[in-house]
Amino acid sequence: MVFTVGLAGITGKFGRLLASKLIQKPDVIVRGYCRDPKKVITPLSSSSQVQLFQGGAYDTDRIRAFVRGCDVVICSYLGDDQLLIEGQKKLIDACEAEGVPRYIASDWCLDYTKLEFGDLFPKDPMKHVKAYLEDQTTVKGVHILIGGFMDTMMSPYFQLFDPSTYTFRYWGEGSEPWENTSYENAAEFTAAVATDPLAVGKQKFVGDKRSIKGIADIFETVYGVKPNLERQGSLEDLKSTMHELRAMYPNDPSKYLAMFYKYYMTNGQAYVASDMENLKYPGIKPITWEDFMRSHSIQELAGVYVS
Repeated sequence: MVFTVGLAGITGKFGRLLASKLIQKPDVIVRGYCRDPKKVITPLSSSSQVQLFQGGAYDTDRIRAFVRGCDVVICSYLGDDQLLIEGQKKLIDACEAEGVPRYIASDWCLDYTKLEFGDLFPKDPMKHVKAYLEDQTTVKGVHILIGGFMDTMMSPYFQLFDPSTYTFRYWGEGSEPWENTSYENAAEFTAAVATDPLAVGKQKFVGDKRSIKGIADIFETVYGVKPNLERQGSLEDLKSTMHELRAMYPNDPSKYLAMFYKYYMTNGQAYVASDMENLKYPGIKPITWEDFMRSHSIQELAGVYVS
């Protein structure tokens, strides 16, 4: 039996990785939706399991043609609030009209369902989309939650790890647990959920759960280099600082957005929690921090996010 997966945003970083995982399953056909099919990487565009559909995020007719006949549609959009809300509503409306039974929303990071609107403002669109899905008759919402991406945590953008001095900078006591999953692992779990017709609602997976001090210990074990640990203040200091910076630079989120994520990743409000689905798909091995570091050289670590 052939299983047809629609993937909106196949040219994006996570979309490419997810499509690559999906076509490892011989009975899966991937329908990829994008603005420019020429940007689809060759291993996907040349695959007999991949069908490409060209169109914009708000092109109703083309979106309906794209989702028609799909067993599930996945959104891997990354962009502004309008795209993440109105763009996803277009996809959901098309799924409802064409009788697609499941829609996997563009979620992944943190359990935003435990937060109020405005707490972690980049996740507000996901809250709107979840509510919109709950109002549908045919299509069921699927929300895959994985904590935070390991790859992003090591990037310069996140300002947690300084590769020039091997320094981990943190707020809090350093003992607060971080829930993390690699991009690759998240794509594997998403591919498994996509091809499981019974998987609906919140689906929670975490590769590893460690404190920043624990992550630093693993760094030393794997690379043989003792990293520096630099405390920047308490979690309350972090909360005050991030809100002050947002008030000062409302149009420049690069100055404070990573702080908001760090705060809600460690203050306990948005933990994925213990009732995870990790064992639901025994063929997928959760990638731990040690696995992640052993798969990359010390020089590569900070650039894994863009590689």
